[in-house]
Formats: sequence, C-alpha cells, structure tokens
Amino acid sequence: MYQLDIILKKGNNLAIRDRTGTSDPYVKFKIAGKEVFRSKTIHKNLNPVWEERVSLLVETLRDPLYVKVFDYDFGLQDDFMGSAYLYMESLEHLRTLDVTLDLKDPQYPEHNLGSLELAVTLSPKEGDLRDAYQSMRLSDVHRKAQLWRGIVSISLIEGRGFQPMDANGLSDPYVKFRMGHQKYKSKTIPKTLNPQWREQFDFHLYEEQGGYVDITVWDKDVGKKDDFMGRCTIDLSLLSKEHTHKLDMPLEEGEGVLVLLVTLTASAAVSISDLSVNMLDDPHERHQIMQRYSLWRSLHNLKDVGVVQVKVIKAEGLMAADVTGKSDPFCVVELSNDRLQTHTVYKNLNPEWNKVFTFNVKDIHSVLEVTVYDEDRDRSADFLGKVAIPLLNIQNGERKAYALKSKELTGPTKGVIFLEIDVIFNAVKAGLRTLIPIEQKYIEEEPKVSKQLLLRNFNRVRRCIMFLINTGCYINSCFEWDSPQRSICAFVLFVIVVWNFELYMIPLALLLPLAWNYILIASGKDTRQDVVTMEDLLEDEDEDFDKDDKDSERKGFMNKLYAIQDVCISVQNALDEVASYGERIKNSFNWTVPFLSWLAIVALGMATIIIYFIPLRYIVLAWGVNKFTKKLRDPYTIDNNELLDFLSRVPSDVQVVQYRELKLDPNPSPNKRKKNNPG
Repeated sequence: MYQLDIILKKGNNLAIRDRTGTSDPYVKFKIAGKEVFRSKTIHKNLNPVWEERVSLLVETLRDPLYVKVFDYDFGLQDDFMGSAYLYMESLEHLRTLDVTLDLKDPQYPEHNLGSLELAVTLSPKEGDLRDAYQSMRLSDVHRKAQLWRGIVSISLIEGRGFQPMDANGLSDPYVKFRMGHQKYKSKTIPKTLNPQWREQFDFHLYEEQGGYVDITVWDKDVGKKDDFMGRCTIDLSLLSKEHTHKLDMPLEEGEGVLVLLVTLTASAAVSISDLSVNMLDDPHERHQIMQRYSLWRSLHNLKDVGVVQVKVIKAEGLMAADVTGKSDPFCVVELSNDRLQTHTVYKNLNPEWNKVFTFNVKDIHSVLEVTVYDEDRDRSADFLGKVAIPLLNIQNGERKAYALKSKELTGPTKGVIFLEIDVIFNAVKAGLRTLIPIEQKYIEEEPKVSKQLLLRNFNRVRRCIMFLINTGCYINSCFEWDSPQRSICAFVLFVIVVWNFELYMIPLALLLPLAWNYILIASGKDTRQDVVTMEDLLEDEDEDFDKDDKDSERKGFMNKLYAIQDVCISVQNALDEVASYGERIKNSFNWTVPFLSWLAIVALGMATIIIYFIPLRYIVLAWGVNKFTKKLRDPYTIDNNELLDFLSRVPSDVQVVQYRELKLDPNPSPNKRKKNNPG
C-alpha cells in the first residue's frame, strides 16, 4: 500500500471551449476506473491556478493515475478539454517531484490542448492502513470545507423581455440555479415573456473569496425536451457582505433580463468537533447561547431562530453490507439543506463516532435526519438505516437509542443509533418564521412511478373524502331523526346559535375542538387514530414491497397489469368526478344549456331579493327548521341536495363534446363515406 500526495498547481494554455473565447476548467483524477478526486471549477480562465492538495491511498502501482480536464457547462454536458496519464511505477519514493502533464485528445492526438503542473509524492505505507486511510479521509473532508462560511440568499423577482419559444409567441419559463453541488429549480410561469416569480433560495458559501452561481433559463415543454432560453453567472467575489444587492442580469445566448436580489451573510454557529469538545457542555458558552435566544432578543435577526447540537455517539447491530460479513459505516446528519458527516469506521457493525455537530435552526418545524451508510470504494454508498426526528420532539440532553428505519421511513431495519440532542430556540422568532414560506429542498431525483405509492396516495385522498362524507352523514342523521335525543339536542343548539350568532363565534367554534382534544390527550385518551391507520397502511405497503421483491419472478405480467389497472381505474373515476363538477359549475355560467342558465338567473334573482329584505338570521333559521322538521312532516320523503341536483343536470365538457351534433357533408366522397362508416 502507498500514499500518493498530489498538489494540483495550475494549468497552462488550456483549450477554448466557450463562445466567449475562454473556458471554465476543472480536473478529475481516476484510478482503475474510479473517480478519486475532483477539483473546484475556475471560471473563465485558460491559465487557472488551483493549488489544491489531495492524499490518495493506492493499493498497487500498476494502475496509472488518469487525469482528465473538463469545461464546466451548467445545464449542458461538460466539454472534454484533454487528458493525460501519470505512471506511478516511474515515481521515486519519499521524494516530491514536479510533474508537467501534456494534455491530449485520444481522437485527435496532434492537437495541443495545453498542460497541467503537479507536485507528486509517493510514500510506502506501514502499520494499520485502514486507520491511516480513515484519518486521511477525515482530514480531507475538513480540508474540502465541509463547513460553510456563509449563506447566499437569492430572491428571484422577475424576468423581462424573454424570447418566445412556443408557437403561440410566448414561453413557459423556469429558472435553474447551481452553485457547486447545490441546485434549485424555480416554479414554471406559463404563457408569458415577462414572468413574476417572487421566490427565495439559500446557498451555502464554502469559499472565503466567494464563488459563482450559474443560472440558466428554460422553457417548459410537455412531451419533449425543454428549450434553453439563456444563461447568466453571478460572481459573488464582487458583492459586499451583509448588504442586499439588486442585480439586473442580461441573459447570454438568449434574450431578456433576470431581476434578482442577492444577500451575502456570515455563517452562524456551524461546527464539527469531538465529543470532548462541544460548546453546550461549557457553562459559559451555554449561558451566552441562552442569552442570544432569550425573549429580550426576539426582534433581533429574525432568521436566526435557534441552535441544535447533535452528538452522534455510536451504532449497534448494523446490517452487514459487505461480502466479509462486515460494513464500513459512516453517518450523515441533515437539517433541511444543511448536511454534515462523520468519518468512516471500517469493518465494524458496532461503530463509535463520538462526534458533535452544531447547526443553526432557521425553522423550528424542521426535521433532523440521521442516515447511516456503508462506504463502498467501487460504487456509491449503500444505505444501512435512517431516523427522522422533528426538532419539537427532542428532549434536551437525553442520550437515546433510536431504532433505524428503512429508506422510506415506513418500517424498521437492522440496528440502533445512539444520539444526544439539544435544541435552544427563541419561541417568538419560531412563531413568526412559521408564517413565512418554508425553505425549499435542493433539487432531488425525479420520483419513479410506483403502484404502491399510487395506491397509498389514492387511499389517503379517499380517507379525507370519507371523513367529509361521514361528517355529512352524521349531520344528516340529525335531520333524519335516527336518534330522537340527538336530533332534539342538535335542533335546540342550532336555534340558539343562529339566533345569537356573532362573528367572533367562528374562531371560538374552531377553538372548541382544539380544547376538547387537548383535554382528551391530557387525560390519557389519544384521539389521533389516523396515525395508527396510516401506520397499518404503510406496513401493508412494506409487505407489498417485500412481496414484490420475493415474488417478482413468480408473479406473472398479467397479474401486475391487472393490479395497476385496478388502481388506475379508481384514480381515474375519482378525478373524473372532481373534474366534472368543476366543469359543470363553469358551464352553468357560460350558457352551455340556456334553460339551466335562465333557471339560475331566476333562482339567484329571488335569492338576492330575499336576502336584501330579510335578515340572514331568519333565513338560516327557516332553512334549519325546514331541514329538522322535514322527516317529521313526511317520514318517507327522499332526501336531496338542491344545488347538487341542479349541477347534475349541467353537462361536463366531455358531455358537451359527446352531445355536439356533427355537420353533414353535402357531397361526401365514397372514400370519406367508407372512412366514416367502417362497418
């Protein structure tokens, strides 16, 4: 085993890949086909200076170091700028060598693509190589600035004078932002060349001297690839901190201007430390933090709601992910878009990390996610387990074992993780932040179509609808006198409330169920049965997933098709009913059926006159007395809803097309006649 220390110094006379006569180069190192390093991107420079260091653990000198240079193009495929090999067998041990690599394109070897300058040191490794690699990996994580140094807040205000991309002379624009690995996507504004967004996005700033935010504008197209409308770049090094800058950014390779507000703020308390060194265990520091989030400072820096400290102590009984019966676990701690991770403990199912992570709290309703992965040097990390803990559910200072869950958080997986969490926050700031839009998550992978997820979402909608139906049935049972005692109580309550009604009674009525459920919970009766129902639903779904995995070969294609068909038919019918009622309301007002429109005019005219001359209190009383006494007056009357009955007579848009009469062709040709009458 060998340690290869490399300093990537600079590039000379690199290839031009952009229309502006320059490039945005970055460098990748590969060994045996696996990427082991990627440099930062130097924008608009053919002679970039990186001065980046990397330490690699090399098992054999037979595999050369493959160096590739690319031109970074946001939103598009990066352009190849040349490559070279560094043959490690030719390096002297324990001696730093300055190396110049001439870049070539294998397809056009005669082209001169410039050169890279490196400093390389090769050292034989002795002792516990895994521990050495672990310590190098941890120091490398910190060197690559896992901790951000500030926040870049970008408000996307509007666009002006965009280029029309659609046949109607308009566009459906949306914007993509990227800063390193951080990506956001705005909402799409349909059919406009001057869109108004009013959206805000926050990025982590890792470099002291600033960085670049790449922005591209796209036109949304259904069923085909979205059209590129232009790009622009924000150079953060040109902007002063703690100040909001209004920027009018003209689009390159397109038309129009983007209007942005950009604010750079210094980083709050974000840190990684060992268990023996953490701020909340220091009484003086803890007192300072408590003072910072005291009620007396409620109106100071409203975005700084609080601080959370997470001690990741250890895990036990993890799943074995490697063929050796062991795992190489590391832990990732996430709070909204803030993400930090521990070092890797190799070949261990009971790892001890003993790390302390500190985050700033921007929203007290955020959920802390702790995920354990198995490091795999040949491919992406394997998932071992996860827990999600709402900040408001945390008991300060309690060391607790959390059972790990599956990736969907719907069922258990193997192992437990031991955490100790403290949250300190200002309740006034937390309350005020609740009333502003929630922070968006970075762009994630597009969700895949899943029969189980489709069925789950359909059942959730059905449960909500069934609740409304059951509530309506309960109220209707009072009118039907199914239980005379309940109907008499409901009638007396109705008359008293309507006769004495005041506007303040509306919020008071909403307070009553809150108070009632609180009393039930305080007395030990938990009324939140929906959670139990959802747990059962998700457990059934997990069983379905497992069944699908085990029986995927035995289960026939037609059975799967029928199962999906059943779900789709249910969803299709529900959507059809909702859409039909919406279209019928619209068609009531646009004179699709003149008779019904005239009938609506008469009914609305009479209602206007009645409401104008008769106080609303008397009208509601008359309606209620009629509903309560209808069953008493005529026990066999058929209940009905006049409004729904009226709407059922109005055709939906589909029915309008179905009922439309086709025009006859006065001189149809035999071919047309044959086409129209295939039978």
